[in-house]
Amino acid sequence: MDSLADLSETPLVLETLRRHPCYNEEAHRYFARIHLPVAPACNIQCHYCNRKFDCVNESRPGVVSELLTPEQAASKTYGVAAQLMQLSVVGIAGPGDPLANAEATFDTFRRVRETVKDVIFCLSTNGLTLIRHVDRIVELGISHVTITINAVDPVVGSRIYGWVYDEGKRYAGEEAARLLIDRQLAGLKMLASRGVLCKVNSVLIPEVNDAHLPEVARVVKEHGAVLHNIMPLIIAPGSRYEQEGMRAPRPRLVRQLQEQCAEAGAVIMRHCRQCRADAIGLLGEDRNQDFTWENIAAAPPMDEEARAQFQKELDEKVRVRMERKEGQSHHKQSSTGAGCSCPLSGDKPEASFTSKPVLIAVASRGGGKVNQHFGRAKEFMIYESDGTIVNFIGIRKVQSYCHGKADCNGDKVETMKEILSMVHDCALLLSSGIGEAPKEVLQETGVLPIVCGGDIEESILEYVKFLRYMYPVQSNKGSKRNKGVKGNHSDLPIKHFGG
Repeated sequence: MDSLADLSETPLVLETLRRHPCYNEEAHRYFARIHLPVAPACNIQCHYCNRKFDCVNESRPGVVSELLTPEQAASKTYGVAAQLMQLSVVGIAGPGDPLANAEATFDTFRRVRETVKDVIFCLSTNGLTLIRHVDRIVELGISHVTITINAVDPVVGSRIYGWVYDEGKRYAGEEAARLLIDRQLAGLKMLASRGVLCKVNSVLIPEVNDAHLPEVARVVKEHGAVLHNIMPLIIAPGSRYEQEGMRAPRPRLVRQLQEQCAEAGAVIMRHCRQCRADAIGLLGEDRNQDFTWENIAAAPPMDEEARAQFQKELDEKVRVRMERKEGQSHHKQSSTGAGCSCPLSGDKPEASFTSKPVLIAVASRGGGKVNQHFGRAKEFMIYESDGTIVNFIGIRKVQSYCHGKADCNGDKVETMKEILSMVHDCALLLSSGIGEAPKEVLQETGVLPIVCGGDIEESILEYVKFLRYMYPVQSNKGSKRNKGVKGNHSDLPIKHFGG
């Protein structure tokens, strides 16, 4: 299967795919989600997790502001839905395992459905007890389930899980891993057979399961997974992996494994933000602090008709983007050797357009726009383009230049080093603004900073086409005379367009 389009055969599936920001790359630009932190307990111990920080499923390691009761969670969801018209998904992802807190989890979903009828329900679990809850998941209309499966080989799994606790018994080593894996795959198969859309998350752990993940991709697809998310390891403070000096994978390894898993037949999710268990808003933004209890109490009654109309308009935006992306792909396949028709190109031939694509880093607050200042970015969206088509590659998280260990007036050398390690292979970096100091550092590294705004993909095509036209791939490789520009196209050299 090349894309989720193969699943879009029924109106219900089409609508959920169109509106779920995690299952649809285009939807994440417009539709929002809320994660309800009602599940504190966990029934397995992962070596990348510290019990004090709870358990990791789709969230960063157990980071929540507060735990909620089912009653509080339902009240908060109503208040958020009344104000956040693009809210389309209600999920429970922790901070522990939702099915280790099954009664609270299912009670929360039941209460939410009574007052907010138009949202998609989503659940994230380690899968240990999944087979016991399939009927209830289906009955409650939980249409999307994510299972974190890091291995399908108990030997590999024994290096990831410290212990598994089930029905009063504690398991360890390969026995624990075998039990967990068997339950995960059985639960996945049962859910898929009942029409539940299942996504699998796999944490990429260097020198532990990196070589094994393509096999994981093959097996979970055979068992019914429609989407596979390869997540770079995030090590919780005090965890066993931190004590052992384990390091997170580099972006190149993440991308390499994504491609290998895609070759194994998986449809790869590339826009995951490894969200908090209490996240609210678009992917990549956290508006939890905007929805305090005072805010919720003062929220107006929910206007269901207004929500329906607003989301219908968003549906159209998603549809247009999906069709445009498909059209670009078809154009690329049918125009081998064709030149660019952009107005900048004049009548000159453009042989350089057949070169390998380049990587572009983008600072964005969402909405598919270049709309974030470099210094505020906590992540960069990475795209690949050859000037005729734009492909989304993934997300690279960073410590923001102005909100990290150093503030905007402090020594930010280490912060900048970290950022450079994440974008050094990019030819361009697009943002809504950038200071002189980081701009100069990027230029010296060979990354061209460009200040612009507007649609991400249109901006990428504009700048990559122009740079390819003005500076063919054979010249100015690694040039250090890059100039950051705003709204013009003067003197824009290019770095390593060959890849």
